[in-house]
Amino acid sequence: MNINDLENKALWLRQELFEMVIKQKKGHIPSCYSCVEVMVALYYGGIVNIKQGYPEAPDRDRIMVSKGHAAMVQYPILADFNFFPKSELLKFTQPGGLLGMYADYRIPGIEGISGSLGHGIGMGAGFAIAARHDGKKYQSYIILGDGECYEGSIWEGAMFAAHHKLDNLVAIVDRNALCILGKTEELLSLGDLENKWRSFGWETFSVDGHSFNELLTAFEKITQVVGKPSVIIANTIKGKGISFMEGKSEWHNKMPDLEQLAQARSELGLQ
Repeated sequence: MNINDLENKALWLRQELFEMVIKQKKGHIPSCYSCVEVMVALYYGGIVNIKQGYPEAPDRDRIMVSKGHAAMVQYPILADFNFFPKSELLKFTQPGGLLGMYADYRIPGIEGISGSLGHGIGMGAGFAIAARHDGKKYQSYIILGDGECYEGSIWEGAMFAAHHKLDNLVAIVDRNALCILGKTEELLSLGDLENKWRSFGWETFSVDGHSFNELLTAFEKITQVVGKPSVIIANTIKGKGISFMEGKSEWHNKMPDLEQLAQARSELGLQ
């Protein structure tokens, strides 16, 4: 896909997610919207090896959304890859449906359970070291929240990955500078995240997380990194795509009223 195609796919993903959440009045729109371009770049930008209709392909690249409250960002994509019927999207969080608020192993294409924050890097390191042990070429991509980087297990996993020189592991930090309680830098400052990851032995890149040009360039550069894991600090806006949600922590899991609903639909091109 070219850049225009990717931008259209990002809009499609925002629309699909919005309809899922509004129908059931459950879900975390802003947390998903901040990482939409990251997910679209990975799945549709020629970055990962994922086969249509074959979620258990042994040589598939592994993608895990460690910030579990945004794991549903994968659901429309996985349905689009024919991993399960698209009709399941309409049954999001419903009894008898496949798709829960937090992803689990029952869902084809989901590599790990991530409702509890902080485990993605450890699991990704496990995927990566298993690939090396088995002589496989697949890569592992882990999407982290910046608030999730408060978790000590993130840094344990980071040390492990650097020690074992896991250059088949890539982390992407969704740096939207917000978590459920407010601004990350006011609650507990994360400081210079790029320098912090670098000090743990990772190759680092900092990009506009809503720019496909910058994301694709960073992913391309990562293919040249040898002997260390890589991390992209994707500077994003929580709620990107719906103006009244952008950069507002109070919208973490809040539902719009009728007036806001109409405005959101208009901004997303759903009218």
